[in-house]
Amino acid sequence: MRRSASSLNLTALALAGVLGALAVPTLAQGSPSSPRHRSPVACKAAKKARKAPRKAPRKVIRCAAVRVLRHGAVRADQLKAPAPRPGRHPAFSPTKPVPAPVATAAALAPIAAPSPSPSPQSRVPAGPRYWGAWIGSHLTGIEAPWDKGAMDAFEQHAGKRMSLVNFSNPFANCFTSPCKPYTFPTGEFNTIRGRGSIPFFSWANDALPLSGDQSAYQLSDVIAGRHDSYITAWATAARKWGHPFFLRFNWEMNGSWFPWSEGANGNKAGEYVAAWRHVHDLFTSAGATNTTWVWCPSTDPGHYMQSLDGLYPGDGYVDWTCLDGYNFDKPRTSFQDLFKTTYDEITGRIAPSKPMIIGETGSTEAGGSKAAWITDMFASLETSFPAIRGLLWFNKFDDGMDWPIETSSSATAAFKAGIASPRFKANSYAQLDGLKAVAAPPS
Repeated sequence: MRRSASSLNLTALALAGVLGALAVPTLAQGSPSSPRHRSPVACKAAKKARKAPRKAPRKVIRCAAVRVLRHGAVRADQLKAPAPRPGRHPAFSPTKPVPAPVATAAALAPIAAPSPSPSPQSRVPAGPRYWGAWIGSHLTGIEAPWDKGAMDAFEQHAGKRMSLVNFSNPFANCFTSPCKPYTFPTGEFNTIRGRGSIPFFSWANDALPLSGDQSAYQLSDVIAGRHDSYITAWATAARKWGHPFFLRFNWEMNGSWFPWSEGANGNKAGEYVAAWRHVHDLFTSAGATNTTWVWCPSTDPGHYMQSLDGLYPGDGYVDWTCLDGYNFDKPRTSFQDLFKTTYDEITGRIAPSKPMIIGETGSTEAGGSKAAWITDMFASLETSFPAIRGLLWFNKFDDGMDWPIETSSSATAAFKAGIASPRFKANSYAQLDGLKAVAAPPS
């Protein structure tokens, strides 16, 4: 979900483990991944506000200060006690004045507004889809892909092996001094590929912990080249790995909860695209053409987030588009109502030639039938979203919400029935090779 959170101590983690075990009594007991928010109520309200524009601006701003960025789990041995293991991201709350951004030619270059295009239904036909999940620690006590058992357990419940596995890291771990960069996750990528799946990696220019100063990770720092050596080393390792993978960089940028959004952390208008292009160019120079660039805003059915027109890096810098969206209670929102408005905007006008993937989605059990929502999601994908060629479920307890499919037998059964469709491809990609981007699965 939206992504941000604040640090939790070891006592809180222990309590979270108890709550996670109670929430899923039939599963192997272990401590769930850390919640993403210190204040889940405020952030929950912000997400709901996205669907109800009359409530939006004030609550979104309120939530931005406490949001926990959703990076993937960090192994316990990567942190020094009592540092937390973040669920998505620890909290972002800048505490220092932010220096003025550095003006560069890339930052100042005008960005052409996308021109209207034909309906995506005529440009991108429906077809087979990749599928997978971002899997939390509630199944085995450790998140995937660090624990293969977590992937095994989820696939057993889903009734099919995944073609994609989502996880995440930031640029650096600053719980230690000096900060320790997160290098290219070769081991984790090999684990995923060894299962026949494709890595789907969520990566952003920030550092742990996010509860303090993030001024060294502003978009202007990326544009000015202050992280070039790190990014180039990461890209070089990606090229040497030599297999195609998805890279979802600086996601949900149209919201206000992440420190890479324009208007947050001292970031200025126009810097998001300039930073994206700069990182992309470094990957190209390093020969890391096996990187599949995924541009992933948040769904915005109420039209009150930042306009996507000035946030799209351009077709030459994006391979797949993407959307994240969640069904909360009060009000519950169907998959169609949650995704269709922003889907139509992207596939009909901004990037009509690009395949799309759902980067994160989930539903709560509260306020209605989660199983019915899941069943409706799969039906809607067949009838109204032909450009969507991939689906990733957010299978984690987060934001104080019950997103995993295992929260009820009916929800598990509904997901299993939907994903059983031959349109959703299983783990047949162990031999996917070469320095090329991942294409949509062929019809």
